[in-house]
Amino acid sequence: MAVYQGARPRPTIAIGRTDRRRAGFEPAAIPMQSAVIPRRRTRSAVRAGRRPGRVGLVLTAIVIAFMLAFFSLAQSIRLSSTGYDLAAIQTERDRLDAVRQDVITNIDRLGAAPAIRKQALDAGLSALAAPIVLPAR
Repeated sequence: MAVYQGARPRPTIAIGRTDRRRAGFEPAAIPMQSAVIPRRRTRSAVRAGRRPGRVGLVLTAIVIAFMLAFFSLAQSIRLSSTGYDLAAIQTERDRLDAVRQDVITNIDRLGAAPAIRKQALDAGLSALAAPIVLPAR
């Protein structure tokens, strides 16, 4: 069996707290001094020299920073989608203007006298004969 320096012998029987004091395992009680020390009213963390953690404040700052970043991202996405919609509407307007111009050109071309004459001939109509002039009485 190895013996370490400062090791206490192992008791063979379970010894209660009062028995330990008598056996020399625990120091004897220190006699009370005559002056009574007033109880402190400060928190135990302050008395121990520890400061309250700033973890909550740091986490709050991080959450607020992420919220602002996501809000900015949402606004920029909304702005870019609005720009995309405006570009699509402008393209559609340009296409409709081209169709309008084409229709106007066709109306002008088909409304002229030679076009009407050609359509009448294609439909089976013939040209009019020379006009008959009646003398006045």
